[in-house]
Amino acid sequence: MAQVTTEASSQRKSLSTTVLRAMSLFGGLQVAQILCSAIRMKLVAWLIGPAGMGLFGIYNNMVEMIGQLSGLGMRTAAVRDVVDSKGERLAIIAAVIRRWGVGLGMIGAVLTLALAPALSQFYFGDSDHIVGIAMLASVLFLTSVLNSEQAIMQGTKHLSKLAISSLWGAVGGLIVSIPMFVVWRINSIAPSIIAYALITCVAALLCRVRTGEPPKSLTPRATFDEGKQFITLGFFMTIAVFVELLSNNIFLAYLNTTADTNMVGYYQSGYTLFNRYIGLVFAAIAMEYYPRLTQVRDSRYRSSLFVSHELSLVIWVLVPIIGIFITGAELIVRILYTDDFLVIVPFMVWGITGTVLRAYSWCVAMTILAKGDGRIFVVTESFSAISGLVLNILCYRQWGLTGLGWAYTIWYACYSVVVTVVYIRRYGLRVSRSAIGMVAGAFTLSLVMAYAYLTTGWVFPLIITAIISVVSLRRLIPMLLARR
Repeated sequence: MAQVTTEASSQRKSLSTTVLRAMSLFGGLQVAQILCSAIRMKLVAWLIGPAGMGLFGIYNNMVEMIGQLSGLGMRTAAVRDVVDSKGERLAIIAAVIRRWGVGLGMIGAVLTLALAPALSQFYFGDSDHIVGIAMLASVLFLTSVLNSEQAIMQGTKHLSKLAISSLWGAVGGLIVSIPMFVVWRINSIAPSIIAYALITCVAALLCRVRTGEPPKSLTPRATFDEGKQFITLGFFMTIAVFVELLSNNIFLAYLNTTADTNMVGYYQSGYTLFNRYIGLVFAAIAMEYYPRLTQVRDSRYRSSLFVSHELSLVIWVLVPIIGIFITGAELIVRILYTDDFLVIVPFMVWGITGTVLRAYSWCVAMTILAKGDGRIFVVTESFSAISGLVLNILCYRQWGLTGLGWAYTIWYACYSVVVTVVYIRRYGLRVSRSAIGMVAGAFTLSLVMAYAYLTTGWVFPLIITAIISVVSLRRLIPMLLARR
């Protein structure tokens, strides 16, 4: 009995080490990518001005919108099929994913070319930008090819190749863009976006996973049939993303109509701080967590164990970050924005408490994707998007900008209940009591720090953050440094 307990403890430590190393690898990558992106934006603002910033943003939004529609969620959905494949089967699936990547990329490129006149008229009210938009067709193709290679890397757990190729793309894209900005000024916007996509794609192809040649029997018809499963899941994911984007745009339109553009700017600024930047933690973890959870999706015991384990580690990592955000809220706003944006501090402080519930719901909801349950994924994500929209409107009408922070927390509380019901009732899975206790304790502590900061200042939250950080580091660093 003692030997079994020792082996189980050893396996948990090994798993913790693997997760933390993946987290540190992709966390560092996310920081590097943000830094490169920030430098690019600074250069555009400095060398080209507001017109360049606006054009850069519009072009990137076009690429993202068309990419979401034409990509059919293949980047995430295909990972499941790669995880399940070995040997010759892996060669077949990898070839199918690459062929679908090329096909979907061509569809995205053709769609961009076809819509170029309409998009130019819609966004700019003229036909002067048709050529610039048409040039972006190549970006859709390159991004689709890139997504297929990254799905294979993630599914085969070649995470170092994935990180290295992404870093090369970010740094190389920045280096190539600088002379374009200097020489061509505003005419460099579309070419710089293309250059970034090209370098990132080439880097991924150079680091591609060698899976062997597929059999000659893999005809175009067989390629289509093999790809239907992950494309079906990807289609459901695309619907969910569309509902989320639609809900967000409806609220922004409501906010712009009810208040003004400044309020929209305040909301976007605060939301970016606690949703997008904290989201980098989840993005880093997902690179290792999603394939691992997919691999054990048919075992209730192992799925439950992995979810509980992941949740515990995420909380240990997340709570010190939350404390730093709360304690340094004003300083962070002053550094990243200006004093005019200090009005978002209460919104940001209350909103970041909801990231604890977001961490819980994220770890649990990932099982839906791991099991390939597309319809349930659409239902849960649509509920999330619609409830978020309703809560944002109600809380803003009642309490203004600060109320949007409370809406975020309530939103993820509601979403957590829904995904927990699915997790328990549909899949028969469980979250350990210790993990639930950690979530409850972390959420309560976050609320206490937020209230203390807004009523008495930063001293008490700073003391709590320092204590939590020390305890967390003492627990996590030995795992990170341990040998596998």
